[in-house]
Amino acid sequence: MSTHEEHAHAVHGATGGQAASATLHCLTGCAIGEVLGMVVGTAAGLSTGATVVLSVALAFVFGYALTLTPILRAGVALGAALGLTVAADTVSIAVMEIVDNLVMVAVPGAMEAGLASVLFWGSLAFSLAVAFVVTVPVNRWLIARGRGHAVVHGMH
Repeated sequence: MSTHEEHAHAVHGATGGQAASATLHCLTGCAIGEVLGMVVGTAAGLSTGATVVLSVALAFVFGYALTLTPILRAGVALGAALGLTVAADTVSIAVMEIVDNLVMVAVPGAMEAGLASVLFWGSLAFSLAVAFVVTVPVNRWLIARGRGHAVVHGMH
């Protein structure tokens, strides 16, 4: 196989494993930001809306940071690295955050339950698990088209 054929096979033959790996990478950053945002928002007594906004913002920050760091270590200039990071992660993080927060808000009493509540932590874990399951096919579709994590595949 030529290099072009190998690349085409790798891109168009995206496996569930590749998609799951990309989604797990996304989930890691999202979960750090999401948990931190939910904890801070809940502890500070912020409204549900403000807590969700904080969680989403932090999920993007941490999600992007986990992709940006290895790209910078690979010697890519900051501007190019930021562009690659945004291209690689934006759709995945957005889907994960939409699903995660919709589930979290939909669970009756979860947002108001407080940090010492099993309902709060169980709902948060459940919402992240649902978001993972929904985001895997999105990442598979993106990778198969040479988008999403495919653009930074060799840099992690």
